[in-house]
Amino acid sequence: MNILSQIWRWLISFTRRGRLEREMEEEMRFHLEMQIEQNLASGMAAEEARFAARRQFGNQTWLKEVSREMWSLNLIETLIHDLRYGARRLMRNPGFTLVAALTLALGIGATTAIFSVVEGVLLKPLPYPHPEELVAIRFTAMGMGFKDLHISDSSYIVFREQSHTFQDIGLYDRGVNGQGHSVNVTSFGEPERAPALPVTDGLLPILGVTPFLGRSFTRADDSPDSAETVILTYGYWSRKFGGDPSVIGRTIEVDGKSHTIIGVMPASFRFLDQTSLAMLLPMKLNREKIYLGGFIFGGIARLKPGVTLQQANADVARMFPIVNRSFPTPPGFSLKRFDDMGLAPNLRSLKQEVVGDVGNVLWVLMGGITLALVIACANVANLLLVRAEGRQQELAIRAALGASRGRIAAQLFFESLTLAVFGGLFGLGLAYGALRVLVAMAPQGLPRLHEIGVDGSVVLFTLAVSLAASLLFGSVPVFKYTGAGLGIGLREGGRSMSESRERRRSRGVLVVVQVALALVLLVSSGLMIRTFRALTSVNPGFVAPSEVQTFSVAIRDAQVPDPERVARIEEEILRKIEAIPGVSSVSLSRNVPMDGIGWHSTVFAKGRDDAPGAPLNRLYGFVAPGFFKTLGTPLVAGRDFTWSEIYNKVSVAIVSEKFAREYWGDPSNALGKQIRESPQGDWREVVGVVGDVYQNGVDKEAPTSVYWPILVARFKGSQDVLAQRNVSFAIRSPRASSEGLINEIRQSVGSVAPYLPLAEVRTLNDYYTMSMARTSFTLVTLALAGCMALLLGIVGLYGVIAYSVSQRRREIGIRIALGAQARDVLRMLIWRGMSLTLIGVALGVAAALALTRVMKNLLFGVSATDPLTFVGAAALLGLVASLACYIPARQATRVDPLVAIRVE
Repeated sequence: MNILSQIWRWLISFTRRGRLEREMEEEMRFHLEMQIEQNLASGMAAEEARFAARRQFGNQTWLKEVSREMWSLNLIETLIHDLRYGARRLMRNPGFTLVAALTLALGIGATTAIFSVVEGVLLKPLPYPHPEELVAIRFTAMGMGFKDLHISDSSYIVFREQSHTFQDIGLYDRGVNGQGHSVNVTSFGEPERAPALPVTDGLLPILGVTPFLGRSFTRADDSPDSAETVILTYGYWSRKFGGDPSVIGRTIEVDGKSHTIIGVMPASFRFLDQTSLAMLLPMKLNREKIYLGGFIFGGIARLKPGVTLQQANADVARMFPIVNRSFPTPPGFSLKRFDDMGLAPNLRSLKQEVVGDVGNVLWVLMGGITLALVIACANVANLLLVRAEGRQQELAIRAALGASRGRIAAQLFFESLTLAVFGGLFGLGLAYGALRVLVAMAPQGLPRLHEIGVDGSVVLFTLAVSLAASLLFGSVPVFKYTGAGLGIGLREGGRSMSESRERRRSRGVLVVVQVALALVLLVSSGLMIRTFRALTSVNPGFVAPSEVQTFSVAIRDAQVPDPERVARIEEEILRKIEAIPGVSSVSLSRNVPMDGIGWHSTVFAKGRDDAPGAPLNRLYGFVAPGFFKTLGTPLVAGRDFTWSEIYNKVSVAIVSEKFAREYWGDPSNALGKQIRESPQGDWREVVGVVGDVYQNGVDKEAPTSVYWPILVARFKGSQDVLAQRNVSFAIRSPRASSEGLINEIRQSVGSVAPYLPLAEVRTLNDYYTMSMARTSFTLVTLALAGCMALLLGIVGLYGVIAYSVSQRRREIGIRIALGAQARDVLRMLIWRGMSLTLIGVALGVAAALALTRVMKNLLFGVSATDPLTFVGAAALLGLVASLACYIPARQATRVDPLVAIRVE
């Protein structure tokens, strides 16, 4: 604030406000005398005439307004003049201007690019009316060890009927990985998989969204026995129907059933963060078939006006007992088990639900890039200091000719402002290009990518950053060269001097700041490099993922009603693919590792059901024979499933090594043991133990898993046979990801089931890479910031040493003439630069120890205070700094003393 106040006083001082006010006072006095004469002429007494004129004149404010307007115009004229003068001064030295502007452009452009991401992801409100009223329904169940649960269908029904704090509540089926469902569409020739979202009738009104064409779902559409209806998204409608408005009332084949199109969503519609949605379907919950549990749905509610999140949480807690008494428990489960879950509300804003924990990453990146901008400003400040020193005599002459210090300071400041504007414009262009790269390399799962771009807020931010940067680097030469010693340059202008201690100190401070901040960024990027290496060293539970081609298919009830027929079709597809040249192994499963699909539920071990503290929920997998062989997952003990066991529905199971060790100590002890998925289910014999597979990325602990056959009977106490209708195939082949192999796979599937489109066609390595995408994104961004900081810091250090050498040529020449050895001069100059480096490193280590702690949630396998990283970053910085000091110092030792003295 002191700096801003000083700058404002300078702006006032260089204007002609005083002269204008005197002129206006004379003008006002003249008008006052004229008014008195008019009053006297009308017959008033002298005293009365003066009093009336003053009173009348005092009520007139127009002269004061004219005065203010004239002063404002004069101020604007002066500002324009100084801006032009600053621009002309910069254009006279295009080399300096280009280097300084590009340095600023790098810092401002990088900062603007990251701010665009932060603004689009974190700061923009959701595109719904009154988004602050929207909340996502989440629970905790600490009695079962769950810190985050979604809503159940039973809870939804009670909340909708009995809530005191919700205007309404809507439900949506999260489906695969929380991204809804993929449906088979067979209405347009070639079958295709299209992303669909099942929702309840109240969801769209809660969001405040109405269809562009047609109507929304009603309670009649959402009832179990109603006719099938569908609402299309704008993009799908345009793509498949050419934007035909007569589409309302037509039918479309979805999962083997005819659906009537009742509406088309507007082009601006986005459901949370889903951008590729094709259609919305009614959920059609059947209240008569709902049990307690099943916390798998997404819930959104709109709060009543004035209701707080705390009040809504209390209201939800009030309704939990009502839910438990309103619906039956699943077969084999007691009500006490649900009462003991410790269910508690954990509502959050809908925006927080969409954004998740990505804010930690983005704010770390924003902080790192801001440090790089500060380094760029320090570098430019050093350049301006050098330039101002070369203009000392000019500034002193101007002062001697009557220019005030404020006037000179203002013109120096406006040169800096002009430079910052140039840098900001260049930086905005760089930011636009950088954003395209950032969005392209952004990790899958980074929310609201479609919101990121250069908009009005980003432009205003760039302007603000440019102004702040001009204050930051422009104030250094202004304060230093418009002080009490302004006239010294005139008295000493003709003298040859070595560089003064005060001048060296000013530039040295800026270099120390650059080195310290560069070290902080190098340490941060080093920690991310160590994290990435730690992640890649973890055995994910499979081998050579780039050689495993995967895809998924979905066989719907309407297409193939018989569960056993589903399994036989899947095996027939497997056999066809197995015959493709180059395929060494093929199998299928409910999902492949790291695809985000997971089903966690209870598992009971015979003789261990009542073990104190034993967790019950495990990750379910459903696999066909050969799946573990195809992935390269080792068989630790026992054997794999067989196809005869699958078709005969033999009660067998396979467990992970972690499961076996937790229950029976040694994997071999698990063989022959019995487990089941529910108290009413069949006991199933453990026939094999496989290695642990990381299902959610290698940065998260491998889950305790149990694997069932893809066709099982009496599962969860049901009398129906359970077949896996949504399956993923895994094919090991050196031809993986090739267009030729994918075409042959498509032909093989079509020869068995022509109604089945392929979806999620990618290699296992794609999933593996995506699991580390957030780390990679952070690593690359911080590494770029660190490299930029290192480059700018070293350039600044090199510039200081080089300028010091140029200013001390006479001194160096005298030293050499008096017998000083070249190595002594070299040592003296290198020590000058290295002393600044050592001070900067010491300060940087202290700052990094404090600042890198905010990164601890982003790290894996390395501490935020890892000594190796700190030592490595300091060593790298010291090595590059020594090179930056050596080059100009070495040139100084070649100075001819006679030439140096003669030139001076």
